[in-house]
Amino acid sequence: MSVAAAQRDEPVRSALEQAQALVAEDMARVNRLILEKLQSEVALIPELARHLIAAGGKRIRPMLALLSARLCGYPGEDHVALATAVEFIHTATLLHDDVVDDSELRRGRASANALWGNKAPVLVGDFLFSRAFQLLVSVGHLEVLGILADASAEIAEGEVQQLVTANDTGTSEEAYLAMITGKTAALFRAACELGAAVAGRPRAERLALRAYGEALGVAFQLIDDALDYSAREAELGKAVGDDFREGKITLPILVAFSKGDERERAFWRRTLEKVEQSEADLVEAQRILARHRAIEATIARAEAYGRTAKEALSIFPRSPARDALAGLVDFCVHRAY
Repeated sequence: MSVAAAQRDEPVRSALEQAQALVAEDMARVNRLILEKLQSEVALIPELARHLIAAGGKRIRPMLALLSARLCGYPGEDHVALATAVEFIHTATLLHDDVVDDSELRRGRASANALWGNKAPVLVGDFLFSRAFQLLVSVGHLEVLGILADASAEIAEGEVQQLVTANDTGTSEEAYLAMITGKTAALFRAACELGAAVAGRPRAERLALRAYGEALGVAFQLIDDALDYSAREAELGKAVGDDFREGKITLPILVAFSKGDERERAFWRRTLEKVEQSEADLVEAQRILARHRAIEATIARAEAYGRTAKEALSIFPRSPARDALAGLVDFCVHRAY
């Protein structure tokens, strides 16, 4: 990374660090609970799950649950279990996604399926889903159980919808945005709503946090779409161009396809619909995206969702928690790693 890029990224990193510092104690408790709940007499379960969890990740989704609870003045202990459940659901979906996508890297390390094959990650993902709902039952709050149950169903629907739209250059932007709202934003939304629900806050505050979480989640995924074609592999934590190689239809592709000539559209149909690709095709894809400023258009759309997320927080009085949530928007939209 250049000196100029590092200086540009510094405020973004700082926003993340400030959010992390605010909930550091609670996050340490979440990490301890994660390790506790990974225990099993079946040795492969903690071994495989720890491989992914120990790889790091920024824990943004559980952090959202902790920050939302703090924003809502929750004085109890249950937010730790709820945040842990959110992280287990997220990790389970990553394990399943990597199998579906046949991914070789996750967070810069060999994916679980690359090391253990496909069967074990699917089953350990199921174990993590089960652990998540055991935690929710232990909290004994039917409403929060419903929030995460609904989100889990929506995530699964989004993943199936992604299979339906894969390799289809005729996918509309509306259909694509609906898919990522389910696949990615549903868990962001649920994590944020949990904080208000467990604190017993009024409906208006719950709806505000739902709106914040959903808009943030869509922005996060749109930036992922852009980074798949523009980031360096070390920054991305997975192989650059994975979406392209898998024939995934993402917003940069939809922008370029709509603006392209027939020769370019034929290129997208060959490489994404038929998945007939040569080694030079990724570079050509990046050239076409650059020609139509498709990455910039995708980032601009993410920034618009980021503004929506920040506006949703305006119902709450200014506080360190609100500032941290607003800062996470900046991090998610402007991250380069």
